[in-house]
Amino acid sequence: MINSMTGYGGAEGQFNGVIYVVEIRTVNNRYFKARIKLPETAAFLEEDIEKVLRRSLSRGMVNYALRLKNISANAFFDIDETALLAVMEKLDRIRSSVDIESPIDMAYLLTLPGILTPVLPDKEVAEQVRRKVLSITQQAVEQLEQMRAAEGAALAADLDASCQAMKQDLERIRARGVTVLQEYAKKLRKRIDELLAGAKLQLDDQTLAREVAIFADRSDISEEITRLDSHLQQFDRSCQADGQAGRRLDFLSQEMLREANTIASKASDTEIIHWVVDIKCWIDRIKEQVQNVE
Repeated sequence: MINSMTGYGGAEGQFNGVIYVVEIRTVNNRYFKARIKLPETAAFLEEDIEKVLRRSLSRGMVNYALRLKNISANAFFDIDETALLAVMEKLDRIRSSVDIESPIDMAYLLTLPGILTPVLPDKEVAEQVRRKVLSITQQAVEQLEQMRAAEGAALAADLDASCQAMKQDLERIRARGVTVLQEYAKKLRKRIDELLAGAKLQLDDQTLAREVAIFADRSDISEEITRLDSHLQQFDRSCQADGQAGRRLDFLSQEMLREANTIASKASDTEIIHWVVDIKCWIDRIKEQVQNVE
């Protein structure tokens, strides 16, 4: 079954006094594209996290975020005392030279670049953190896949309804095609008889048959109907098959529109054109829905 590219997955876990919270949001995109947001202390995990995402997701814009909640006394950041003292000494000199008595705001100084530095884990702890974060990430991905599968089932049902409606209109066109040829022959015979009645002339059946044959050849839409029906069958099989079907479904919908346009250009019957308009409306709906299929 097809999967949607829209979904959400989240998971969290605790390690060494820190709660790791992972959130993944995906939306439709022609290719796979990941935006990974990590705190500085976990920046070394970006490549591994992207590998986990790519193993399970083939298309879509993936927004990944990792947040840390410190529930221990351990600090995530350290203060560069040398840099802080250097800044304070310079501020003291400036304040003395211009005779300013306002106190130095320590909280503001901590926001200056280079004052607070992340506490990076050693090699052993980093490996433990890596395993923990990747495990949580996999849990979030599995939850995301469940939601994308549920959305995909809803998409498949909607696409099937559109295809069934198209098949009904296509069968009407197929049946009408035979009647149109017969009606054209009768109208042509009547029109010619009326024109030639005053001249007391008659049109031989061979000439009439030749004109009807030319019309039949020019307006024959049987091949287009067969191809459109074949595209609908392939579309249905692709929706039922496992794997990523989005690109194939997009291509088939474009081919269906091409056949519908050809039928409309060749048909000279108002009823057929009316049904073709309905078919093109269904195809537009399909093309819009297919954009969200993985």
